[in-house]
Amino acid sequence: MANSASRPDRAYHQDYICRIRYENSLPPPPGSVKLLDIPIDGLEYYASPGFASRLHRSQPINIEADAELGMPIDLVGMPGVFDGDESSIQAPVIPPPLHSRDKNLLRPLSELGKPKYQPGGISFLRRTEYISSDAARARSEAAQKTTPKAAAAKLRKTVDTSKDDPVHVLRAAVKGFDLAHPEDAYTGVDTQDSIKGLEPTPAEIEAWNNPKHPTKSNLKAVDFYPILPDLEAGTDTGNYMIAKFTANPTQIINKHDPRMDVGLLRPIELDDATVAEYSARLAAHTADPLHSLHPGGPPFNYHFFLPTDEISAINLKRKLDVDDPDRDNLELYTTKNKDGKSIFRLSQQRVYETGRSTAPDADHAYNEIALALHDPDLEVPGGGGSSNRLEKAAYYYPVMQKVQLKPHRSKTLAQLGVASRADDEGFDVIDVIDVVVENLDKVENAKRHRHRAELLGEAVEEDGAEDGDS
Repeated sequence: MANSASRPDRAYHQDYICRIRYENSLPPPPGSVKLLDIPIDGLEYYASPGFASRLHRSQPINIEADAELGMPIDLVGMPGVFDGDESSIQAPVIPPPLHSRDKNLLRPLSELGKPKYQPGGISFLRRTEYISSDAARARSEAAQKTTPKAAAAKLRKTVDTSKDDPVHVLRAAVKGFDLAHPEDAYTGVDTQDSIKGLEPTPAEIEAWNNPKHPTKSNLKAVDFYPILPDLEAGTDTGNYMIAKFTANPTQIINKHDPRMDVGLLRPIELDDATVAEYSARLAAHTADPLHSLHPGGPPFNYHFFLPTDEISAINLKRKLDVDDPDRDNLELYTTKNKDGKSIFRLSQQRVYETGRSTAPDADHAYNEIALALHDPDLEVPGGGGSSNRLEKAAYYYPVMQKVQLKPHRSKTLAQLGVASRADDEGFDVIDVIDVVVENLDKVENAKRHRHRAELLGEAVEEDGAEDGDS
């Protein structure tokens, strides 16, 4: 038998034959191509600028064009956004339960179409060495979990529940005051009125004596302000409200309008239909808070008034300043009414409605506060008078509610593109309002005294009234 390796290589020539099996040859046209001149005047008509202008005039835009063009980006009403907490504008940590009919909408792309057979878990379709290695790995992991070292680590991860005890939390709070004022630290036996704080660590004492910025180590503290309540700046409700306009309420845009410092918002009484709608939304939220949002505060409408000129605004601020020595001077008033009484006259700008608001919560009135730094030694000369009324401190003022105000417009007129003073129809139009600054009466003073006593933990007297200023 001859060896095949000894045979010489032979080359074979082969041609590639390609044949079109089905042909569809079209015959040539019987005559030459003829071009027809077809008039297209309609295209010139529809493409002319005049057609677009006429269409714009005949078809008004059926939207309400506000200052933000229907896309508000203001974050007022979302709790915690200005403090760095963005949970209110993000998806909830615990997602709501998914309905069984919606589960098919969340299927991945790999599961769409015809079902595919997956041979997972069938041993004879896998290599033997893979099965043995997986079994050995599972046995080794189970052995590690039962070792004494792993059991000890699991015990170390247990949570110390004693730190959640109310007494421990109170002692930790008292420790902060003991660090600030060690001379006033209570060291006796715990009683109903006094409790001993936790012992501060050397690291905590060093951090108090030499404070450092948490992220910028090159900064140094230059001054300290104790945080105190301003007991003399109380209101009838004991708290304040922040109002923000969606658009500039005045015509001054290049600088701050000083009249805004003494602007006056006068709420308009709600009608029965609005009260019923708000009560229904509030009841729905109370019944199902997970699926029904809180409607916020009552949707009041407001008359907004401003002084007629800048001089009136400055004099009104001086009249309201309790530290101004000339605040009782009647010459600060800029106008007199028909009875000859000195007044400040404020004119109405327009009517505003509540666009968005947070829910007032009297039980948690101190969740948000406004701070004002006050230092008597840094008072500007001629800025208003004596500054001995308050000591050096950072005074806080509770903020119960934040409201976004937008111009009130009639929906029918807005759809027609008309905006005039007739937008405020349905309300009693008030052109001007006269303001007189007077002392508090007994009822107003009693309300402030009650809030002040609750803040200090004192007994509330029903007939407690003191002289003060409004």
